[in-house]
Amino acid sequence: MPLHRLPPAPDAPPCTLLAGVRVLDLTTSIAAPYATMLLADLGAEITKIERPGRGDDSRAWGPPFLDGESLWYLSVNRNKASVTLDYAQPEGLAVLHRLVAVSDVVVLNLVPRVQKKLKVDRETLRALNPNLVFVSITGFGLDGVRADKTSYDIVAEGFSGVMDLTGEPDSPPQKVGTPAADLLSGMDAVIGTLAALYDRAKNARGHTIDVSMFESMSRFLTPRVVTYLGSGEVPRRSGGKDSVIAIYQAFDTADDPITLGLGNDGLWRRFWEAIGDPAFGAYPRFGSNADRHASRAEIVAQIQARLLTKPRAHWLDLFDAAGIPCGPINRIDQMVEDPELQARGFLYRMEDNGRTIPQVGLGIGIDGSTCGPRRAPPVLGADTRDVLAGWIGLDATEIDRLSRQGVI
Repeated sequence: MPLHRLPPAPDAPPCTLLAGVRVLDLTTSIAAPYATMLLADLGAEITKIERPGRGDDSRAWGPPFLDGESLWYLSVNRNKASVTLDYAQPEGLAVLHRLVAVSDVVVLNLVPRVQKKLKVDRETLRALNPNLVFVSITGFGLDGVRADKTSYDIVAEGFSGVMDLTGEPDSPPQKVGTPAADLLSGMDAVIGTLAALYDRAKNARGHTIDVSMFESMSRFLTPRVVTYLGSGEVPRRSGGKDSVIAIYQAFDTADDPITLGLGNDGLWRRFWEAIGDPAFGAYPRFGSNADRHASRAEIVAQIQARLLTKPRAHWLDLFDAAGIPCGPINRIDQMVEDPELQARGFLYRMEDNGRTIPQVGLGIGIDGSTCGPRRAPPVLGADTRDVLAGWIGLDATEIDRLSRQGVI
């Protein structure tokens, strides 16, 4: 979809559920910025601390770029203010610590050794602000032998086992088609933060939230892990099909592929009634999922032969009318054209000082409405002066001095 065809941002008020919560975002890349963007979408005030001159690592991730800005950066940084601050310098650290003292939450994704080196570890920051919610997202957590091991999404995916389970049986291991470990660990950080804020409101105490990308990605595999632990059967790559539900996979049609999920006995029989062969669905030897699993190859061949006789649209209309779980296998360019996504305001563009920026919305309805965005992803350092003046009361003379010294 061309950018100009995206609808404007939803005409809905921003979410205010976390209004008044100040979050200091010391993060970079994808996982932790995604977490702080979700908090921002829910109404928190996010100040993103970035290195002068360079900023968030993801600002350099491209191509593709949009008007010189990284689209990866633009995807996870709306509703934030950007402050450039070199807190590796003593004066910058002093400023940062003053910001911590007036914050509710600090989020960072530095390994523990670097946290301590830069004096932004939990002990240091919680001493400055005992009620602080300290949120750390790292590859392997704040303790253990791998605590200081640097990680990216692909490393966590490899450790977790998801790459070994992704792809066709005879293919090499494959990465998930989106930074799954990044996004899952970001969501885990939000869950932990919300729980900590709830408890803090009741008991007036801070908390440390320790999120491991490895563990977040591994928990994503819970049904596969528990199945292995209980049976001893090591799950293997199965391509576009499920290893347990007998008919739960992709099928070709006369033109484009579809997905089909016959997850219970009723759906199994209804499927065969819909395609005009109820007798096949009523065979006793296919009566249960375990029976169908034993005869999967035969059943799949039967279904595939029939679906190849007509185009995708025919089958999707037929199955939808019969209440059978099914759907297209969209490319990204097809997904963004989905009329229901567009009607719900999920995809939109933001206009900001001559910039037009595509965005993917929060996708969570609250009180019958979507959450409108407050501001576009910030250009580097756009809010340095306003935040330092508004949060900790620095005057223009002090801010100018810090700027001359390269601290901000």
